[in-house]
Amino acid sequence: QVQVAESGGGRIQSGGSLRLSCVASGRIGEITTRGWYRQSPGKQREMVALIQSGGAKNYADSVKGRFTIAQDGSKNTATLQMNNLRPEDTAIYYCHVHTVFVINVEGAKVERDHWGQGTQVTVFS
Repeated sequence: QVQVAESGGGRIQSGGSLRLSCVASGRIGEITTRGWYRQSPGKQREMVALIQSGGAKNYADSVKGRFTIAQDGSKNTATLQMNNLRPEDTAIYYCHVHTVFVINVEGAKVERDHWGQGTQVTVFS
């Protein structure tokens, strides 16, 4: 199993910056996609940023130009640099990791999704 842990959340004034980190550990296999999602009270969980193993990135329209996702393969770590934060960014942020793992000598693979426990980000005016 893969364990995913987020850190870096906190309470910050509008216009400030935070940097979230996500560390994946355990029998990771091949990480194909890393991503950040968020959920605020009364709303559904939404995608914030994704990064593919090849480096391609996708962002929600609401965070383009403000957030940057990156990966550190040596540490199995994904980061989300959040600049110019707004009160609307207030949410619990979840790290997501998609993996492909070889499970036997014949080369059979399984694809799995792994989620962190979430880290709270609160932005005040």
